[in-house]
Amino acid sequence: MSSENTVDVRTLVPAQRHAKIFQLVNELAAGSSFVLVNDHDPKPLYYQLEAEYPKQFSWTYLERGPEVWRVEIGKLQQAA
Repeated sequence: MSSENTVDVRTLVPAQRHAKIFQLVNELAAGSSFVLVNDHDPKPLYYQLEAEYPKQFSWTYLERGPEVWRVEIGKLQQAA
């Protein structure tokens, strides 16, 4: 995964993180993805995305803490 497809939200204030991630998911083309880098487990975000975009995205943990979490979030082909 190249760096342009990596979004490190640790640099954002917590109140801005989910809005930024939802914007990125909204803009994703079908079949594409990005890697989210966070300072805590973003599992609550998974549930929010699933409520907003049911069965339209993939969620794959690449790293699970304790200091850094990396998750690949992708838009499924049929979500186009």
